[in-house]
Amino acid sequence: MTRLVLLGPPGAGKGTQAALLAARLQVPAISTGDIFRANVAGRTELGLTVERYLDAGEYVPDSVTNAMVRDRLAQPDAADGFILDGYPRTTEQVRELDGMLAEAGAQLEHVLEITADTDELVRRLVARGRAQGRSDDTEDVIRNRQRVYAEQTAPLVQVYAERGLLRSVDGLGEVAEVTARLVAALEHVVDLREVQLPRTAQDAVSG
Repeated sequence: MTRLVLLGPPGAGKGTQAALLAARLQVPAISTGDIFRANVAGRTELGLTVERYLDAGEYVPDSVTNAMVRDRLAQPDAADGFILDGYPRTTEQVRELDGMLAEAGAQLEHVLEITADTDELVRRLVARGRAQGRSDDTEDVIRNRQRVYAEQTAPLVQVYAERGLLRSVDGLGEVAEVTARLVAALEHVVDLREVQLPRTAQDAVSG
């Protein structure tokens, strides 16, 4: 059973890695973007609410995002674990996620952070924007997105590091190489837990 949050700046390949890890761990990869699109397409009550904000060009409130994530995590395929991509984004959302899991008698087990050199990510995204003809992917816009992400995520990194859940992995390199690093980080955590398992009363007496 794996309950995992995947963090990473724009352009670090977080979505790709979430999908690959999900297939390997046999749990769903859940992104807030996908949740938004699914609810809007399904014309759910939450989807209609989100659509009104998006059509007006406004930020979707945390209360709506939290409700959507809560609904998604309650679905049967997430009962044995999940990978969250794009949530939480704020310390308030961290508290909301804690509450959702506590209500289900569960807790978050892993937080993996994909790191990458900002200049390299900017070069990658500018090149992708040119190839795809995306006029909004200018260097200034991309650097601003990177700054916003760093500002939003820094408090989350601190919170999860203090809980002992965070593992940071270099996100530069071939996709398969990064996947291998993420898997190795997870296996390292499991190995540590096995080493640190409490001794039984019998062991304590004989030891």
